[in-house]
Amino acid sequence: MVIVTGASKGVGRFLFTRFKEINETVIGTYNSTFTGLEQDKIDYYSVDISDFTSVQAFVQSIKKDLQNIVLINCAGISYNSFAHKSDISQWDKVIDVNVKGTFYMIRELLPLMREQNFGRIINFSSVVTQIPTQGVSAYAASKSALIGLTKSLATENGSKGITVNAINLGYVNLGMGINDVPEAYQEKMKNQIPSRRFCEPEEVFQTVQYLVKTEYVNGTAIDINGGLI
Repeated sequence: MVIVTGASKGVGRFLFTRFKEINETVIGTYNSTFTGLEQDKIDYYSVDISDFTSVQAFVQSIKKDLQNIVLINCAGISYNSFAHKSDISQWDKVIDVNVKGTFYMIRELLPLMREQNFGRIINFSSVVTQIPTQGVSAYAASKSALIGLTKSLATENGSKGITVNAINLGYVNLGMGINDVPEAYQEKMKNQIPSRRFCEPEEVFQTVQYLVKTEYVNGTAIDINGGLI
């Protein structure tokens, strides 16, 4: 059973669709966006991952069907502001969704994984944890926190057949922000990447598959950034 959070758009939507195409049993969660998902409605659940009771109710509703769980945490939000001008409530919301929400999902599914002696947890972090970027302090802090969370959970659960890894995602040809960037600036961004292009969504899927299939890769973060440093 593959569970993809933030599966209504961007990378999460792409991964949800690709797993369905290879006949995996997959469930997606969404919060604010459902447009265009009607054909897959039966496989989507409305979950506010920043609300622990909402996460608990979701897991309880599907618990009887859960076997060989693969949890892919794609849900995330961003907030752009210089720190000294930031809105504290918006800053907090990024932490609530990206860090606490990710942990809530893991917290509720880990006991089942441990009972079954199998689990795969993949957390989506970001290139901004490695490359200083102005105006994204909340997002960068949240994605950095996921790296520490990933490594800690890997040490706690490795003996139970459970792996916990992260993906530091660079610029992808879909998802948060890219479609809103002017084409001229996109070209400037590409020129900073040794590969001279953005990541293709299929390359993200291939990396996820690798982490699902390879048990000895645990507690690490894989960079998908075309060599950007």
